[in-house]
Amino acid sequence: MRVAMLAPISWRTPPRHYGPWELVTSLLTEALLVRGVDVTLFATKDSLTSGNLAGVVPAPYSEDSSLDAKTWELLHVANVFERAGEFDIIHNQADFVPLGFSRLVDTPIVTTIHGFSSARIIPVFKEYEDRVHYVAISDANRHPDLRYAATIYHGIPIDEFPFDPLGSNDLLFFGRIHPDKGAAEAIATAEAVGRHLIMAGIVQDADYHRRHVAPALGRSATYLGPVGGLERTRVLGSARALLHLINFDEPFGLSVVEALACGTPVIARNRGSMPELITDGVTGFLVNSAIEAAEAVERIDELDRHACRAAVSEHFTVDRMADRYLALYQSILG
Repeated sequence: MRVAMLAPISWRTPPRHYGPWELVTSLLTEALLVRGVDVTLFATKDSLTSGNLAGVVPAPYSEDSSLDAKTWELLHVANVFERAGEFDIIHNQADFVPLGFSRLVDTPIVTTIHGFSSARIIPVFKEYEDRVHYVAISDANRHPDLRYAATIYHGIPIDEFPFDPLGSNDLLFFGRIHPDKGAAEAIATAEAVGRHLIMAGIVQDADYHRRHVAPALGRSATYLGPVGGLERTRVLGSARALLHLINFDEPFGLSVVEALACGTPVIARNRGSMPELITDGVTGFLVNSAIEAAEAVERIDELDRHACRAAVSEHFTVDRMADRYLALYQSILG
């Protein structure tokens, strides 16, 4: 089977630190290669893969401000569709723009919908739902007006996330510094229960960081910036709990699964995919208010960190993800 894997180009594949879409694309690509699938990764030229790399974009546009995102996205997407005849499947991980090329080729197309940036893009997905096989990354993220081929959860290489049976007394915020991700709510919860908060992630909203995060630094919180590699797993595993007090309907939540893999339970706002990732009272707590979040921190020692890792081992491994995508490809090809 020959698969063209179309990655986003905002970040390198795999990312150096932040880049969840690129990370999942890389994990799936490498797992398919292990299964004997002939995968060509269409990504930025600095991307890494043990398969074939096809790149026209010199660098990720989020890392090189001299690059115009629209210009290079067009060249990037055109590259894979101009070579469509070389492949049995095109797997699009790069949002809605590639859908506009789908009727110009005969090759079947799978599109993983990582989330909807706006309701205004739904008409594009609707227009091509008879041509493209859509995959949702959680049942919560299925749009009611669209037709889907499957829901396939993201998976992580669990062996790369060491289990920490103890953690520490610190709480953790791990994600974009942005109102959606609830950084301010995490700070307020940590202060309410008198615990220190470790924060990691890119600053996506500088004004929000200045107004809601910076005043707490050095007082009740420590900001590490974006972290990757071994530092990422150390931070995820060394917390008492991850605070994921989101203000939007989370499509999936990789940091939630990664924390659980390390044994760190998660206290999350009960929105979006959270009930699919967290078993309330077993691997974390689902809350609906600031008061409930603070109460959940006080109850965190009721949870078994081994149960957190076991849940990831059963439901959210990269092997499980790859097997499900491979089965989907095979069903499409008959």
